Amino acid sequence: MARQALSRALVSAAWLSEAVRAGRVGPGLRVLDASWYPPKERNARQEFKERHIPGASFFDIEECRDKSSPYDFMLPSESHFADYVGRLGVSNDTHVVVYDGDEVGTFYAPRAWWMFRAFGHKEVSVLNGGFKNWVKEGHPVTAEVSQPTPAVFKARLNRALVKTFDEMVQNVSSLKFQVVDSRPEGRFRGTELDQGLESGHIPGAVNIPFHSFLSETGHEKSIEEIQEIFREKKVDLSKPLTATCRKGVTACQIALAAFLCGKQDVAVYDGSWSEWFHRAPQHYKVSELKRNK
Repeated sequence: MARQALSRALVSAAWLSEAVRAGRVGPGLRVLDASWYPPKERNARQEFKERHIPGASFFDIEECRDKSSPYDFMLPSESHFADYVGRLGVSNDTHVVVYDGDEVGTFYAPRAWWMFRAFGHKEVSVLNGGFKNWVKEGHPVTAEVSQPTPAVFKARLNRALVKTFDEMVQNVSSLKFQVVDSRPEGRFRGTELDQGLESGHIPGAVNIPFHSFLSETGHEKSIEEIQEIFREKKVDLSKPLTATCRKGVTACQIALAAFLCGKQDVAVYDGSWSEWFHRAPQHYKVSELKRNK
């Protein structure tokens, strides 16, 4: 059962709970809480200290990022990532399971999942349904913070999974790859502000809000339902695809959904709209609001 999980992008709460009870959390299986919330709303680290999955460590996305960048949550360097996850007890042979405590079920966990994959780690899974459903189903929680034994992780960035600003600009005319934007429709269309930022989208992008792939309970929808969502939006999973959003987080939900359908090469535009808004030419920012003025 454990080996079977390594080939899956998702693991169930029942599977992980069994692993916890069997004492398998350790060098071969690490559980990471990748929660992040707006500071004025919730404190992710404090909530982790109060209650988390037994044996889990806190994956702080504020620490595991490029702090020199003006944009939120950009990928750190290979050495930074390797050092950070190594201190969490993750080696290249570790099966990593990530989750978060967001009320929608899964929000930041796919970002951590994608980061591991971007740095060459294949044995990484998202806890289906997140911490919300873990608690709802009655699985164990603890306030005890474990101290994992540090491990050696060797990171190698897979550049095929990351798109830069220049590549996105070139694609506006070359159309070498499809672009899917995971933000809410109003922000994609430009009719509502995006965390205080004027919104809109990259020319040619298709909008599939990330929550489209989640059920009412917060679990991932079935593969058949996910495939139908892509089909309805005329997104061809047999062709190159890049995901974007506000700051490279919910775009990873697109990558995860496509991965579940067998497409393992979806790239993420790391800078996303945060970078595009500040750097792209004005005519490369599509907004209905401006058009209607």
